[in-house]
Amino acid sequence: MAAGEELVVEGWEDAHASILVELVRLAEGIETRRRILSILDRVTGQRLGRDLEGWWTWIWRTDPGTHPEYAAFKASLYALVDPDFEDYFDDTPAGTIRLDEILWGGVVRDGIPPLDHPKMIAAAEAGYLDDDNVVFGISLDGDTRAYPRRILAWHEMFKDSIAGEHYTGVYCTLCGTMILYRSAVAGAHHELGTSGFLYRSNKLMYDHATRSLWSTLAGEPVVGPLVGRGIELEPRFVVTTTWGEWRRRHPETLVLSLDTGHRRDYREGVAYRGYFATDELMFGVPELDDRLRNKDEVLALRFRETPDEQLAIAVDFLWMNSVYHDVLGDTEFVVLTDRSGASRVYESTGRRFTRWDDDRTVRDDGGARWTVREDALVAPGGERLERLPAHRAFWFGWYAQYPGTRLVRR
Repeated sequence: MAAGEELVVEGWEDAHASILVELVRLAEGIETRRRILSILDRVTGQRLGRDLEGWWTWIWRTDPGTHPEYAAFKASLYALVDPDFEDYFDDTPAGTIRLDEILWGGVVRDGIPPLDHPKMIAAAEAGYLDDDNVVFGISLDGDTRAYPRRILAWHEMFKDSIAGEHYTGVYCTLCGTMILYRSAVAGAHHELGTSGFLYRSNKLMYDHATRSLWSTLAGEPVVGPLVGRGIELEPRFVVTTTWGEWRRRHPETLVLSLDTGHRRDYREGVAYRGYFATDELMFGVPELDDRLRNKDEVLALRFRETPDEQLAIAVDFLWMNSVYHDVLGDTEFVVLTDRSGASRVYESTGRRFTRWDDDRTVRDDGGARWTVREDALVAPGGERLERLPAHRAFWFGWYAQYPGTRLVRR
């Protein structure tokens, strides 16, 4: 064993493990990687060899502690990939998540380029879309738009003005989640981008002003100067549906143009085809739950008023139960799922709904007919039950972030 390797062994602390595993991924040459892994086998007794996912799982589950210089090491190491990465970890940043669970996603900062106020076209001009193509539908204050998944899968984020307000739409391809956030909190606008890093296979965003890292699922800073300031983006409602169904409901809709300013193969199903075709993960997570397959889709709910409670409802369950009532925290709600599989969530506040026509009318148990709109259920007398934010996610990704979530399934 070389002298340097012997020094590592003699001065070994379990907190060094995450440093060595990080090194393996970027080390040049098979022999260098082999030597690092040999040291890990020797000092830990784990005998995991080249199984990097196994090493990370062991570290996450045993929690050997964080070395005092780990943040500085991480900053210096990933600055070799992209000098901008150093901003995230310099000076031992404040954080609400473990630094050793932040993994590099394989791209530079904004290497997956967000769409910035992209060109929109009328539905009649969108000949490139087939009726069964998946779109993310948004309708706010009369401004109705569709963002096709086949385009967003190449960009994972858009920044746009909708109904006169600035919004950020974040699509995490790895965890199957599309969330729409208001970009401003208490009057302060947060310009977000793609950090290049992941937390539990969930995309981490960053803000341009402070280089803090933000959780996609929670909409809040988790590492950096903004942590602890009570900043949380407000989620708005978005629906995953088909182009044919969205256009039928909203013939006036605008939709993304193929003219994005980028050269990509925007055909349906091309982006991440291999990843979506199997149940295998690209990046490991601390725990999996086998009540559903990893990439089975769930409707995910987490309300800002009760953030410590979460709910996942299996999409195939909702397909069989087009009118479904439940409660999360203090919020009673109803989920309406249409023929395309699109689910919309509304407050119910004690109302019970029994039948809906899979279109624009739902009946309550008193026989009253309520109009189904994108923003609310509206009674004949004008009473409103407001739409609530919810989104789809792959089961593994939601569970990895919120292992205490309640699950509803068949």
